[in-house]
Amino acid sequence: MNKNYFFSCPVCKGNMLDKNNTVECENSHCFDKAKQGYVNLLLSQKSSSSRHGDDKLMIQARQGFLDKGYYKNLCDFISEAVLKYAFDGCVILDAGCGDGYYLSSISTLLKSNNINASIGAVDISKDAVKYTLKRTDGVSCAVASVFDLPVKEKTIDILLNIFSPLALKEYSRVLKDNSILICVTPGEEHLFELKKAVYDNPIKNDTLNKALDGFEIKEETRLENVIEIDNNRDIQNLFMMTPYYYKTGINDQNKLKNINRLKIQTVFDVTVYKKL
Repeated sequence: MNKNYFFSCPVCKGNMLDKNNTVECENSHCFDKAKQGYVNLLLSQKSSSSRHGDDKLMIQARQGFLDKGYYKNLCDFISEAVLKYAFDGCVILDAGCGDGYYLSSISTLLKSNNINASIGAVDISKDAVKYTLKRTDGVSCAVASVFDLPVKEKTIDILLNIFSPLALKEYSRVLKDNSILICVTPGEEHLFELKKAVYDNPIKNDTLNKALDGFEIKEETRLENVIEIDNNRDIQNLFMMTPYYYKTGINDQNKLKNINRLKIQTVFDVTVYKKL
């Protein structure tokens, strides 16, 4: 039986129906479902890059690291923040879902509180979307860019932007009035000890201006913690899941090979906005 699909057509933004193995819009644009259940809605003519997002190696490193609970304080905080603003029947979008670690926790918490939400997730990486589907149940997943979301205007109640690019124009388009945007960015000192172990002249993260046009800041929270890593595999996984990894030369990468213990400060800035 055909049913309404979470996402809209990336070509014409028309409504789409889920037809088991395909999704098709009212203007007959058709997209095949992968065997894992996701749909690739990334239009090739809108992306000239041969490498889209995190590759399988980075996603596996992220999963291996996050599953050890090193970022559990952030995961719990985000989940509670979503629960605070969620309501029965709300529509939630994770824009840049990664491996689905945070979304899995959010989905579980909402269900345990008897909140029936419609949840969608997009990432430009096919591997990320595949892992999100492994972690989550009842979430619609698509390969797509946050800068060209396959979502109709003013349909989202809560949008998550966790360590992913801030596509403000698109977020403003798809969010309803008075809806919620939750952004997570790294603080200045985030992972600085890891950087010191790799680089001769490590640089702190940029301080970001939290003000966003068309949005009111409702809450600002800084989560600080010191994580103790006592094995090289987790240290390597942490480095490989960061954007620094592929920008770092082999000589600097090799500096981590014989390090088996690190104390690292994590600093997460969580900002909750209301769309005006």
